[in-house]
Amino acid sequence: MTCLLVETIISLTSAVATQWVEGKMGLEEYRRKREFRKTPEPSGKERGGGENRFVVHKHQARHLHYDFRLEMEGVLRSWAVPKGVPLEPGVRRLAVQVEDHPVEYLDFAGTIPEGEYGAGTVEIWDKGNFELDQRASDRLEFTLKGEKLSGGYVLIHTDKNNWLLLKRKEKSG
Repeated sequence: MTCLLVETIISLTSAVATQWVEGKMGLEEYRRKREFRKTPEPSGKERGGGENRFVVHKHQARHLHYDFRLEMEGVLRSWAVPKGVPLEPGVRRLAVQVEDHPVEYLDFAGTIPEGEYGAGTVEIWDKGNFELDQRASDRLEFTLKGEKLSGGYVLIHTDKNNWLLLKRKEKSG
């Protein structure tokens, strides 16, 4: 029974990763986890296109972490980064892929009430635009142009929902 449960979890995790790569995750999981009568978070909707914006939220939930979000395929692709987005080249940070968020979350700041998913204070730490330099199933390379963050970054898929987030070294010349 335990083996079957583990296989099911692995299968579901792989399915989520596949949906993300193919751009099919959507907002279902986001909405399932929230009671919009109780939380100030936007319910949002999927949109066409996108403006290549990003936001980093400082999220004081059970543990302080940062939520890194890229606007892609009409939603915000999202990762929880426990130690924050790296500011210096060569620093590797764990980035755990979480459910897509609505584009309206770009401007969200507030307090999620106790008892609700993600309860705690959410503030905008940085925001701006990005250019997607390369996209593959296991890698995203992009250039951020924010108030605090700027330069080349890469997200590398390692396993399940885990990615590494790194700041690239600037090319000389």
